[in-house]
Amino acid sequence: QVNLVESGGGLVQFGGSLRLSCGASGSSIDNYAMGWYRQAPGKQRELVAQISKTDRTDYLDSVKGRFTISRDNAKNTVYLQMIRLKPEDTAVYYCNMGGTYDSGIYYALDYWGQGTQVTVSS
Repeated sequence: QVNLVESGGGLVQFGGSLRLSCGASGSSIDNYAMGWYRQAPGKQRELVAQISKTDRTDYLDSVKGRFTISRDNAKNTVYLQMIRLKPEDTAVYYCNMGGTYDSGIYYALDYWGQGTQVTVSS
């Protein structure tokens, strides 16, 4: 059984930084693409960053240049480094285990963590 556990969220001021971690158990992440999603109150969950099995990355336009996704297969962990945070980044952030089509588009499998809250104050 796959289990994903996010950590690293918290309250930060505008312009601050956070580093989220997602530890996996029950399966090796090197067999999967990995994604970070977020969901703000009243909004749909959206894909923020993705990293393929070959470390190809892609980002939501609004976070490009500020967020960096990375993976450490030896630690079975995925990270999301976030800098220059804005109030509109406030959301619950979720880790996902998934895949990518040949086009590079990410698809989510039904493996989710419990989420970690990120709150950015203005």
